[in-house]
Amino acid sequence: MFNLGPTEMIAFGVIALMLFGRKLPEVARNLGGTYHQLRKNLSDFQREFQGWDRPEPRNTWNQPISSETEKVDTSSPKFIPPPSDENQKPESPTEENQKPES
Repeated sequence: MFNLGPTEMIAFGVIALMLFGRKLPEVARNLGGTYHQLRKNLSDFQREFQGWDRPEPRNTWNQPISSETEKVDTSSPKFIPPPSDENQKPESPTEENQKPES
């Protein structure tokens, strides 16, 4: 990221020792904890806003059946086979021709 060579790293370490002295381990520990907390908060922030513009999927299998769908009549019309002779007309289904089911 910064392309630091060994000479630059040694110079940075010497300057840090001169500035902080005996408190250097404590300062490094605090700096590491702050960096860790920053990364954690940043990832939480990204996770929160990652899918905010996407609609939530609906769970249709858990929804109760509405009363309108329960009232649907599912009976089918009576089947009338086609006439075998071309001159015959097919019978129209009437109440007289329909037999009640038992």
